[in-house]
Amino acid sequence: MTTASKITVLRVLMVPVFMIVLLSDLPYANYIALAIFIIASVTDFVDGYIARHYDQITDFGKFIDPLADKLLVFAALLIFVQSGLMPAWAAMVILTREFAVTGLRLVAVGKNRVIAAGLSGKVKTFSSMVCICIMLTDVGLIAIGPIDLNWICVAVMVVTTVWSGVEYFIKNNDVLDLG
Repeated sequence: MTTASKITVLRVLMVPVFMIVLLSDLPYANYIALAIFIIASVTDFVDGYIARHYDQITDFGKFIDPLADKLLVFAALLIFVQSGLMPAWAAMVILTREFAVTGLRLVAVGKNRVIAAGLSGKVKTFSSMVCICIMLTDVGLIAIGPIDLNWICVAVMVVTTVWSGVEYFIKNNDVLDLG
């Protein structure tokens, strides 16, 4: 197993630790979970850099890296829904986009085509990571007028998710042969 893949597997193993800590009664559990989330998020950039820079791109890495990313984000979203920080419909929009784009990419691979991450997908990922970090802290409870920052974070995640999902399907509609 390559170094890049080992780092990715470490990220997968951090997901249950993140969830256990966040759901625990530990003092400052949300801040400990935030640290775990940030470290896990940074490993995504590190393993990608190592894989590209040291020619460690493997089929296993292509499979496990996006899975690790989704597990980390889905874990946070599910806990936010459970704790009342995010409505279930918002989490469902985000989950649906992830499954739909993954399905589109799988169909494209079957046609020997690769759908690279577009700008909107990168904006979605970055804004989601920042918003999740905010929502893991008490900063999200700060009210801006009649709404709190957590609500703004949910709105940002939903809007960027829908925007990037629509863009992926518009740019790659020929992959699905809709006729």
